[in-house]
Amino acid sequence: MKLAYLKKIAGVVAVFAGVFPGLLAQEKNDAINVFNQGVEYMKANDPRALETFESCIKICDQIGDSAAAIKAKAATVLPDLYFQKAFDLLTIDKKIEESLIAAKVTLKVAEKYKDPNVKESTEKLMIQAYSNMASNYVTAKENVKAIQAFDSVLMINPNHMPSIYNKALIYKGLDNTPKFTETINLYIEKIKQSGDSIKIEQANKVARDYFRVSGSKANQANKLPDALNLLTAASKYGTDKNLCYQFASVYNKQKKFDMAAENAQKGLNLETDTTPEAKAKYYYELGTAQAGKGETGNACESLKNAMYGPFLAAAKAQRTNMKCP
Repeated sequence: MKLAYLKKIAGVVAVFAGVFPGLLAQEKNDAINVFNQGVEYMKANDPRALETFESCIKICDQIGDSAAAIKAKAATVLPDLYFQKAFDLLTIDKKIEESLIAAKVTLKVAEKYKDPNVKESTEKLMIQAYSNMASNYVTAKENVKAIQAFDSVLMINPNHMPSIYNKALIYKGLDNTPKFTETINLYIEKIKQSGDSIKIEQANKVARDYFRVSGSKANQANKLPDALNLLTAASKYGTDKNLCYQFASVYNKQKKFDMAAENAQKGLNLETDTTPEAKAKYYYELGTAQAGKGETGNACESLKNAMYGPFLAAAKAQRTNMKCP
């Protein structure tokens, strides 16, 4: 930033140095002297540069039209100085709240002096500041304040994808299903526009896992209608082997054996781990469904393949009841 300042004022100093003293009224000399003092402060990276240029503009306003050119030169520098103050507070002093206060002032100055570049840079700085603030709140488990900080980012840039995604994760952690659904859906909708397939799949997996885990808990509590609703919600974000297993389990408990068998087989097909232990749970649900359909021979074979790990005892018991060879 300092180099940019010097480029802006390099020509100004040379012009005035060649014209003065003696050609204009003393008041105008005062304005130029203050201006040049501001330049010197700027070269030395002295924070007094900001207030000096402000004083220069006030003097120019008192003088009137004859000092308009000096005022214009000062006005080209002033927004950058305000930005630098906010920037230093954030990046050097690590004072987030003070930086945000300074940034808000900078926005007003940039608007007053019609400096769109400083306005854009300041908004980016505020996004960085609010994001840092949100991260600190997340670390401190102050979730409500974190969400407010992310919302502040989104007030500046409604398409700031990290803020939307992180809000969704907070709502997920809070088990706030309506807000999580709303926010993750918004994120997916917006990220699709970028065509980023990796982030799209990541978001879908987060949503799918959230509803699948909730469905699994409802299944364990034998709340089968709730479980099915949650698993159906999960399936809107794609499918995977674990979701297929949960569907198979619920459908078996509901005695919907055709659907249970279909999902168990789909889970088997999606399982990439070829070890018997990894496939046991799918074979168990498949065997249970086949037994419910009266397919004893197939059920005995499937349950034999399920006799591993935590499914060993249950599969063995079913095979005994069916008098499997």
